[in-house]
Amino acid sequence: MEQYRLGTMEYRFLSLIWENEPVNSMKLVQLCNDAFDWKKSTTYTMLKRLQEKGLVQNENAVVTSTVTKEQVQANESKVFMSETFSGSLPNFITAFMGGSTISDEEAEELKKLIDSYRSK
Repeated sequence: MEQYRLGTMEYRFLSLIWENEPVNSMKLVQLCNDAFDWKKSTTYTMLKRLQEKGLVQNENAVVTSTVTKEQVQANESKVFMSETFSGSLPNFITAFMGGSTISDEEAEELKKLIDSYRSK
């Protein structure tokens, strides 16, 4: 999957699609009006933008996503790590922790998680 960066409203729009798919495009216009106070033209502009990114499709006036929420979150995380921490997980964790401490149980849970992703 190609890496992309979503804006806040793109993500919220995509979340609305995930929550309602498959959704008729006119129903999507109404949902966006209710949720974001958007006009029809704004909804269709955003729909076109996400279609161009390959994230949604609109066939016969039925809108569906072409990616899962988990795929988008994984992509966004990778882009963020790359842009902000030069792709360094240890640098990210250090910044995220910001001097905080974790419990022994949390540390053990993290160790298990790391072990499950460790390359053989």
